Amino acid sequence: MRFFIEISYNGRAYHGWQIQPEAISVQEVVEKALSTLLQDQIQVVGAGRTDAGVHAKQMFAHFDFEKSLDPNLVFRLNSYLPSDIAIHDIFEVHNDAHARFDAISRTYQYRVSTRKNVFSSEHAFMQYSPIDVSLMNTASAILLQYKDFQCFSKSNTNVKTYNCSIKEAKWQEHDNELIFVVTADRFLRNMVRAIVGTLINIGLGKVEVEQLHEIIKSKSRSEAGFSVPAHGLYLTDVNYPETIKIQV
Repeated sequence: MRFFIEISYNGRAYHGWQIQPEAISVQEVVEKALSTLLQDQIQVVGAGRTDAGVHAKQMFAHFDFEKSLDPNLVFRLNSYLPSDIAIHDIFEVHNDAHARFDAISRTYQYRVSTRKNVFSSEHAFMQYSPIDVSLMNTASAILLQYKDFQCFSKSNTNVKTYNCSIKEAKWQEHDNELIFVVTADRFLRNMVRAIVGTLINIGLGKVEVEQLHEIIKSKSRSEAGFSVPAHGLYLTDVNYPETIKIQV
């Protein structure tokens, strides 16, 4: 039987989601916990890969297990796992359901603090210079006009296509924070952080809004802006068709 598991984590202590040969990852910790409690060798497949230091308010993964699960498994996992990883739900899905390939969309948020805050310095990027949010939103709308985002991709990435369908891209203001929300069918490595750095340059007046067209068309990472730090980035939502679930 195949099961989906809903997870959230603070990525500060981890080298991303994906298992690394000589570094601790979220995937490794979750696999070890499941294997220990289920007394079987469990492998989990995530909805995607978050880089080192990136957080997830909602991540899904799937695993296979031939027996029925203990109804208290979520509680037992949360008791076993470290405090920076939480399990929210486990549910049975069809045997061909896939956490990565069946995802319809993914949403990320990037947090920028515009005022010194001792409680958010580890969870948001600090940007104290005056910044024009309206210009950044005008530029964000341009992203929806394109599909090829090679200019925002990490160099030497082994992917078959740089095409992504961005459905939403906007900045929101909340107290002394700016939050960039972006939804797409898929994301390239470092893509959100490079987009945010480019938009911040526009908001600071270092780059004109209309230059974004040329940056995207260039397909060159060197033409885009800086990559903002990982600690301000959150995977917040992963959507799937309802048909993947086993209806009880």
